[in-house]
Amino acid sequence: MNKALTRVKAAFGNQQILLLTVLVVMVAFFTSRNSVFFSNAVFGNILSDWSPVVLIAIGETFVIISGGIDLSVGSTVGVSGVVGAITMEGMTNHHQGQNLTLFVGFLVTIGVGLLVGIVNALMITKAKVVPFIATLVTMGAGAGLSIVFTGGDPIAGGPAKAISLSVPDFGPFSRPGLVVVVIIAALGVILHKARFGRYTYAIGSNSFAARAAGINVNRHLAKIYILSSLLASCAGYYFYLRLGSGAPTSGQGGELQAIAAVVIGGAALSGGVGNFFGTALGALILTTVTSGLIIINVAANWDQVAVALLIAAAVLLQQYRNRVRK
Repeated sequence: MNKALTRVKAAFGNQQILLLTVLVVMVAFFTSRNSVFFSNAVFGNILSDWSPVVLIAIGETFVIISGGIDLSVGSTVGVSGVVGAITMEGMTNHHQGQNLTLFVGFLVTIGVGLLVGIVNALMITKAKVVPFIATLVTMGAGAGLSIVFTGGDPIAGGPAKAISLSVPDFGPFSRPGLVVVVIIAALGVILHKARFGRYTYAIGSNSFAARAAGINVNRHLAKIYILSSLLASCAGYYFYLRLGSGAPTSGQGGELQAIAAVVIGGAALSGGVGNFFGTALGALILTTVTSGLIIINVAANWDQVAVALLIAAAVLLQQYRNRVRK
């Protein structure tokens, strides 16, 4: 009996098992309130919402595990998406092929993300600006440039093929959604099995010890912030495929969603703790809550309240587990 109780406590002390349990309970609750929730269409919509959130959140996971923060990811989604949309609109007006236009648009979109990441990296590693301030600067600049480039209006007129790509055709997954899953799985392997991930944990746990061990901390941090911005720009491209246009508000609040997913997933904002599976589940819980509340006709403003409660619960659980370990 005692052994069984110990196993149960150990299971629920595991963040991932607890998150899976929360997710199952949420699905059961929303389905009990409205059976429409348990359908392929709704699951497809949840996964479509999840894909850009998890892209941003996984990048934020690397940053937070390293002991930093990236507030610029939301505005990077917006500015990269609109620059890519402007490029694709111009190519479409000049009668370029749809596949070529989408490919060039993708390169331009991630090029903007690369530029933002380099700016963040230089400010943090060369100018020695703290990550909070450095990424706050690029957050404001990105949001402002999105409005300047578009006048505040979405940029459409690109390839008609874009929206059709985001339609679920592999169960609840679309083709871009499956690509996102592959990207996230690959990054999960890198975080937990590769040297890059080990260095990330080491820097977040103790940057002085990491330097003493021979890790080039500045170079590694630069790579992490560039990776975060690249993933945010991929989310910007995903939004373009889903909406058929680039909107300056696409990534609005994205940084808060990303940080919330990382915290719910069990990462510590002090650095050195976190994992990709927890973040992926955290992002899925956030998008499930949003869709579920809409399905059962709860006012949209309650979504923010639910997310706040989830974050509070995750932080309290983390503190409890830390006390148990001590």
